[in-house]
Amino acid sequence: MNLTDNKGDRAVRDRAYQLAESGSFANVHAVEQALIGEGWPNVGAALSSDYARKAIQDRLPDQAH
Repeated sequence: MNLTDNKGDRAVRDRAYQLAESGSFANVHAVEQALIGEGWPNVGAALSSDYARKAIQDRLPDQAH
């Protein structure tokens, strides 16, 4: 975990991983939009790193890659 990481950012990423694994989303942008729709704060900041976005993409269904 990064020293600048906080519990809120981690919670957003964990929820993003859950959404991606649900199979209901085709890409990272769709997951990000779902988080915003759910009312998560600071989605952009929490998912700003290439690492976080890659981790979400890796959890998307194979046909979405």
